[in-house]
Amino acid sequence: MNELHSNIRELLVAAEKEFGAQDAFRYKVKEDDGSGKKAVKVENKTYTQLKKDTECFSAALKELGEQGKHIAVIGTTSYSWVVSYLGIVNSGSVAVPLDALLPAEDLCELLDRADVTTLVYDTSKENVAAMAAERCEQLKHIICMSDDSQNAQARSLWKLIEEQHAGFDYEPQPDQLATIMFTSGTTGKSKGVMLTHRNLAENATSRDMGYESGMVIMTVLPIHHAYCLSMDILKGISIGSVICINDSLLRVAENIKLFEPNMILMVPLMIETIAKKLEKASLIPAAMVKAKVFGKQFHTIASGGAYLNPAYLDMFKKYGIQILQGYGMTECSPVISTNLSWNSKPGSVGKLMPNCEAKVVDEELWVKGSSVMQGYYKMPKETEETLVDGWLKTGDLGYVDEDGFIFLTGRKKNLIITPNGENVSPEEIENKLGENRLIQEVLVRESEGVIEAEIFPDLEYATKKKIKDMQKELQAIIDVYNKTAPLYKRVLKLKIREEEFEKNTTKKIKRF
Repeated sequence: MNELHSNIRELLVAAEKEFGAQDAFRYKVKEDDGSGKKAVKVENKTYTQLKKDTECFSAALKELGEQGKHIAVIGTTSYSWVVSYLGIVNSGSVAVPLDALLPAEDLCELLDRADVTTLVYDTSKENVAAMAAERCEQLKHIICMSDDSQNAQARSLWKLIEEQHAGFDYEPQPDQLATIMFTSGTTGKSKGVMLTHRNLAENATSRDMGYESGMVIMTVLPIHHAYCLSMDILKGISIGSVICINDSLLRVAENIKLFEPNMILMVPLMIETIAKKLEKASLIPAAMVKAKVFGKQFHTIASGGAYLNPAYLDMFKKYGIQILQGYGMTECSPVISTNLSWNSKPGSVGKLMPNCEAKVVDEELWVKGSSVMQGYYKMPKETEETLVDGWLKTGDLGYVDEDGFIFLTGRKKNLIITPNGENVSPEEIENKLGENRLIQEVLVRESEGVIEAEIFPDLEYATKKKIKDMQKELQAIIDVYNKTAPLYKRVLKLKIREEEFEKNTTKKIKRF
């Protein structure tokens, strides 16, 4: 199905009509095997069940008097999370998905900032629910995604759903606010991005990726994040995919064998981690490794969120796996461009989405289209600084080539201004240095008037190569880079880290 939709309700109804009896979701559940032990089995939910469950939750919210209100969802990826989110937005309410890894105090602060009146949470966030009930004055209802909550004030999501017998056919308007998504805050205070039904639905359905219905995808990214929510969930539903839920990053390999996916969305750090493991099996026939690690059916990794070394494209191609690099940001619902299986270019982040146009202003990429946000919630100054006559200032430096492919060169706010007035993109240097296998992570910054590279080396690789003088080896890598770099881009200071850089939940290094 490749039909453009302008609200999420319409997308779900169309999917149920076309794929009703097909599996929409598969996930693991633990059941007592009769001997006191927990046995793992795979549960499935069809498109018909998904539509029914979400409509029942929409009806329950209306009954609670919460239709049109702001409702937060906090928890790990689960079918209950998806039902909660879709039930909220399709009821005419505004969903506020929050990062489950944030401290309770930070989550309560976001609940207040977003004017949340109902909190839906899973049992791992009992402490957040308890704290929010005490601190958040606007909060009226707390709803637990399971029946075993320890909070006496909490209602059960599934009991609320079971109590609903009538349908719910409210039709949200395309330009009606659907969600407030907070940015990850890699360079400052997080901002609440306001996205409408049209923003999300058209971003998910405007481009035909050429995938067949029934394709199996597995979610590994945090579900509160726009990339996972839009591309795994909304895009997956629109094309009739079977969406398999990975229950832990520690069990990705195990769950790949269990669910046998055709495709997974990842961030570059995940790809790099897999690549390092594949290196250890370089002497084993590629077809054998592919079958053992991914399964013969696996064919695509969609990458986004940060720069990916083009060398990985060739490496994975050897195993019959295509990596499709894309580009986006929460403010654009989130996808701005993507490579396609039949139309891609190494080093590029792909061609613009059909519902999007771009221009370059002072080397900065600006985009415009139906997926661009309405603004930041209760942050008029920041909104005004970011939106100009409908154009979104991405903050990314880059260009569009003669074939319409987008190439990124860095972040505008990260630019280093040298003493002689030259502009230097730290990301450009980081990407170049990061091509060396010894460098696991690198952050480039200005320090005392010169360019400094702070490096966290790959200690496992160093041991394998019997490297004893880390300072000498890393300096040699920098010296090689400096030989061909312009004078103003040369790295003159080296700092070695003993631990990884702090990162946000999408595995981006925090630069402050």
